[in-house]
Amino acid sequence: MHGSESGSEPGAAGGSGVDHAFLALERELAVFLRRARANSGEMAREVHPELEAAAYGLLVRLESAGQQRATDLAAYFGVGKATMSRQLRALEDLGLVAREPDPADGRAFLVHLTPDGLDRYRTVRDARRERYVRKLDDWDRAEVAELARLLHHLNARAED
Repeated sequence: MHGSESGSEPGAAGGSGVDHAFLALERELAVFLRRARANSGEMAREVHPELEAAAYGLLVRLESAGQQRATDLAAYFGVGKATMSRQLRALEDLGLVAREPDPADGRAFLVHLTPDGLDRYRTVRDARRERYVRKLDDWDRAEVAELARLLHHLNARAED
């Protein structure tokens, strides 16, 4: 029986109408997201002192997905074309990304990381991974894998 079906299981709503498991999840996700936003700002400055925190995610996306159209990036991040254009222009001005004509559509451009942008991003990413390794060095590898699996599942649900 699921926790919401029985008032006696941990996290169940019981007679109060409050599901404590979901309250705890919400609280922990809020703390995690607050820290992630702060870390994004720090990592952005490590890539380049003038890089905005919001633009760091673009580097992550371009490194993982490869070259993209600005419209596809805007859709992925759920922002308008003007916002995406401004962020990409800033990254271009810093020498972290470049645009080239899309061979499939001469009116469009593909955005990609420059060699310098890729190098800077990977240096910061690798340092971040090392911090995770140090913070979780007393965790069992199965726990780390389970956390990754559960976060993947949560992220997949969020994309639906």
